[in-house]
Amino acid sequence: MIYSAQINENTFSIDPNMGMLNNKPVAMLLNPTNDGGFIVQINQRKIIADLVGIDKQQKKVTLRILGQKITVQIKEPIDILLEQLGMQQTNVRKINQLKAPMPGLVVRILVEEGQAVKAGEPLLVLEAMKMENVFKAPADVFIKQIKVCEKQAVEKNTEMITFA
Repeated sequence: MIYSAQINENTFSIDPNMGMLNNKPVAMLLNPTNDGGFIVQINQRKIIADLVGIDKQQKKVTLRILGQKITVQIKEPIDILLEQLGMQQTNVRKINQLKAPMPGLVVRILVEEGQAVKAGEPLLVLEAMKMENVFKAPADVFIKQIKVCEKQAVEKNTEMITFA
């Protein structure tokens, strides 16, 4: 099973079962550390990586290596096969609005009307059940209208932001 990992402009093919990196045999080890990080060993080179975040929907992993955040885009074997067949999976769906998924209190609004926002960027913070929930842009969007204000209580399904 071959995976693909893209870091910036570099793409790597990985076959963990055969110990191959870019079609060359390598000795690969991945060991967790006590503090939640990992020690990755490729041949004789050791790299210490801390896991910063995982976006399962976008298949992205953010790591901290030597103090720098690095985002890795992962392609699983099915993604690679679909791409080779010209049938890339695209999660293109029109998102028109952000609705409150539960009753709560709008703590902070992090965007402005007319602002272009990239997928994954924070939009607003909603406090519900004594927890702050950060709502992020589900796709690249343009903020058309903000329909709530800070310190406003909202009910479930209240439309909070509309997108153009």
